[in-house]
Amino acid sequence: MERQYETVIGLEVHVELATKTKIFCGCSTAFGGAPNSHTCPVCTGMPGALPVLNKKVVEHAMAVGLATGCTITQYCKFDRKNYFYPDNPQNYQISQLYLPICRDGGVEIETSAGKKTVRIHEIHMEEDAGKLVHDEWEDASIVDYNRSGVPLIEIVSEPDMRSAEEVIACLEKLRLIIQYLGASDCKLNEGSMRADVNLSVREAGTEEFGTRTEMKNLNSFKAIARAIEGERTRQIELLEEGRQVMRETRRWDDNKEVSYAMRSKEDAQDYRYFPEPDLVPVAISDEWIAEVKAREPEMREEKRLRYQEEFGLPEYDANILTGDKSFADLFEAATALCKKPKKVSNWIMVETIRLLKDNGMAPDQLHMSPVNLAKLVTLADSGTVTNTVAKEVFELVFKEDIDPEQYVKEHGLATVNDDRALRAAAEQVIRENPKSVQDYRNGKEKAIGFLVGQTMKAMRGKANPGMVNQILRELL
Repeated sequence: MERQYETVIGLEVHVELATKTKIFCGCSTAFGGAPNSHTCPVCTGMPGALPVLNKKVVEHAMAVGLATGCTITQYCKFDRKNYFYPDNPQNYQISQLYLPICRDGGVEIETSAGKKTVRIHEIHMEEDAGKLVHDEWEDASIVDYNRSGVPLIEIVSEPDMRSAEEVIACLEKLRLIIQYLGASDCKLNEGSMRADVNLSVREAGTEEFGTRTEMKNLNSFKAIARAIEGERTRQIELLEEGRQVMRETRRWDDNKEVSYAMRSKEDAQDYRYFPEPDLVPVAISDEWIAEVKAREPEMREEKRLRYQEEFGLPEYDANILTGDKSFADLFEAATALCKKPKKVSNWIMVETIRLLKDNGMAPDQLHMSPVNLAKLVTLADSGTVTNTVAKEVFELVFKEDIDPEQYVKEHGLATVNDDRALRAAAEQVIRENPKSVQDYRNGKEKAIGFLVGQTMKAMRGKANPGMVNQILRELL
């Protein structure tokens, strides 16, 4: 009988926090910038330079911990993790090992297998390292310290996930919570959210965990799903051949869809953690926790219910709009201006999502202002422009954030309600399409649709369709 295997997965998620300055110095955390332009003696590890903790980092970490049901460690401190690597300027990283800021939380996920809670072991604060850029031509590596000292939290889950679907659901949930809190933009493509996957397999029904590997270099949900599938298959094949799975760190190559060993965990260096001597412990009062908790914004679940109750939106709309904070913000601001929630929702859910897809964009890349979206909704809803014209103008609002009212005025796109002009166009269409006229007179109702279409075409889509229909029936 063929052996059945179960996959056991835990996550280590690094999230870059949305602070203006770094964790231990005043340098900018802005993405991009000329190499080594956002640096100072502290984040480049100069001798004698001393770190000073950024209060905002502690508050973001607490907010994420509270939103995921963690206990806040009210006496927490930093430790030195010692290792030598060219992108690590001090030859150590300031992190938290012994007393991490948050412990014992969890997030509820829902997949095709139902609901379950993925437990969070801990969340700790730390600084990011720099970035090595490998120059193929010069056969050299150059280092950019702009990212060095950017504040991170690392969320460590328990090994509670059993499939790629559960892992993606857990990451989606964490990303939404963190985005709603404003603690990070969680852009995987810019590296502000990075996940390492710890994976092992065991025979179904056994209690003991198998040997786990850690997978790095995963910068999209699709890559994570492929990496999990690839590593699961690789481990099962080894076990079926009677070989051992080595405990090691592996790097996933998404283009080739294979992983390869980076370093073995057996010979992993001892990080010689010890308390960071240059930083005092952080004492977190009950008042401070209450203050951070009180600032917690309305989260997705509450928003979803409110959209249905306050705006009368169907559950489907509420789900999609709250599924990304950019959509929720745009929807609320535009609705406040034009007071047409269902219409705003339709424009976001149909045309906006279609154009995002066509242009390969993410919702957070939208630069359409709520003001212009609200104006367009009003123009379309009042019949000032036809549906066809509204869609054409919307594309420009989406791409260039133009003022739709001004554009319609300047280009003479307002709906034509002039009876004489419409009658003249309808009479000409009747003269040019005797067959369709005959079909209509013989009782073929569909023929009128064709004639309406031809009249609309003659009027360059600007005619009032209701009036065109009425005039045609009258003339026929």
